[in-house]
Amino acid sequence: MALRPKVELYCDGACLGNPGPGGWGFLLRLGPSEKEGSGFEPETTNNRMELLAAIRGLEALTKPCEVALFSDSQYVIKGIRSWLAGWKKNGWRKTDKQPVLNVELWQALDAQLQRHQVEAHWVKGHAGHAENERVDALANRAAHSV
Repeated sequence: MALRPKVELYCDGACLGNPGPGGWGFLLRLGPSEKEGSGFEPETTNNRMELLAAIRGLEALTKPCEVALFSDSQYVIKGIRSWLAGWKKNGWRKTDKQPVLNVELWQALDAQLQRHQVEAHWVKGHAGHAENERVDALANRAAHSV
């Protein structure tokens, strides 16, 4: 089996109000090559934008990769590391038997996690982490473009 390319994915979401206009942004890095992406929704939540940033970043990869995903969202990181397997096992219900919020986005993210080998890393937001600041700016610009 051929080795998968090793890619870094930095992703962030922003929302002007919660709910309100929102944006997402990502940065992909493979060696010296970089690719950015961003988008917006007119009425959304911060959690939805955080998820979309990760989904769109993974979708932008043209073939299966080994991905180091970096996000300042505990929601995304804990979902990937801890919650997702249980939700799937329980028919997309949480431990309290309530439906998982944003289920269609979690399912889209899960599809990308099946395609790629992803290791999720939490980074502290607004703490001077260069790539996190960069994707935060992308997400905020997109949110303000609505």
